[in-house]
Amino acid sequence: MNAPATTTAPFQITVLPSGRGFTSEAGETILAAGIRQGIGMPYGCKDGACGSCKCKKLEGIVVHGPHQAKALTPEEEAEGFVLTCCATPQTDVVLESRQVTEAGAFPIKKMPSRVLSLAKVSHDVMVIKLQLPANDTLQFHAGQYIEFILRDGTRRSYSMANAPHAGPAVELHIRHMPGGKFTDHVFGAMKEKEIMRVEGPYGSFFLREDSDKPIVMLASGTGFAPIKALIEHMQHKGITRPVTLYWGGRRPGDLYMDAWVRERAAEMPHLTYVPVISNALPEDNWTGRTGFVHRAVLEDFADLSGHQVYACGAPIVVDSARAEYSAQGGLPADEFYADSFTTEADKAKG
Repeated sequence: MNAPATTTAPFQITVLPSGRGFTSEAGETILAAGIRQGIGMPYGCKDGACGSCKCKKLEGIVVHGPHQAKALTPEEEAEGFVLTCCATPQTDVVLESRQVTEAGAFPIKKMPSRVLSLAKVSHDVMVIKLQLPANDTLQFHAGQYIEFILRDGTRRSYSMANAPHAGPAVELHIRHMPGGKFTDHVFGAMKEKEIMRVEGPYGSFFLREDSDKPIVMLASGTGFAPIKALIEHMQHKGITRPVTLYWGGRRPGDLYMDAWVRERAAEMPHLTYVPVISNALPEDNWTGRTGFVHRAVLEDFADLSGHQVYACGAPIVVDSARAEYSAQGGLPADEFYADSFTTEADKAKG
């Protein structure tokens, strides 16, 4: 191992091929330092659970904090890959990450929010609309998420299901996790006008508008939320790149905004909608596509080499899609954009 070029912080972090740079203070992870300085690096959970922030280390030494093996395997670490969300530099570091955006990241803000409305749209999904302060606009990219800061300081992350132009209220799709401290409250005691503290925007899941490639959107369950925001954004901006949306659920009722998608598809000639159900019962009278939603894509697209994929939802769906679309469909790794919905239980496994 090379001798450290630098022995004390701050350390210089350089990201190729963009050439963007920033500094990391003592004990600060690479991702935290990048966010603090407005560098748009890819990430999802910020807890070493999803692997969205993984990139190649070209030079330097880092120490990893706790993380899951599925996010970064020992073999990948030996090959020089790092998780920026839990990698703390010990020297100056050079990384390779093609998803670093030149556009300045929007400032991350803490602010109070008021519950405007609660609508239960399926047996386990609540659509919440939050009112933010009128004098403190939240700027965000369609597809990003915010975090609730609970009274004990713990946090819960939810994607914003509306595009910025459809504000100023923020729409969230919250799935009930029985026994979950936050979602039990949402489905139980939460009332309109309740005040919650939020922070955001976070995440690197947003439409890359510098490309004209056709798009495959893949959603499982409430992973539809940020996908809905992307569709709203594309319609608002008049973006007419071909889009095929695959939305998967166990039962038809899990596609809780099916009618909304069908309305958009009727208005947007370039948008094709493919609902996929994995566990339909006879009483569902389901006559559409069945099976695993990520597999339906490969049934329709043998060659993904010229596409971009935006995938969101359960980690098993996102991880399977990432691996199979690259291996079987020829999708370039840097054209797969994902937001993996890790739960508190997922994070605890690490």
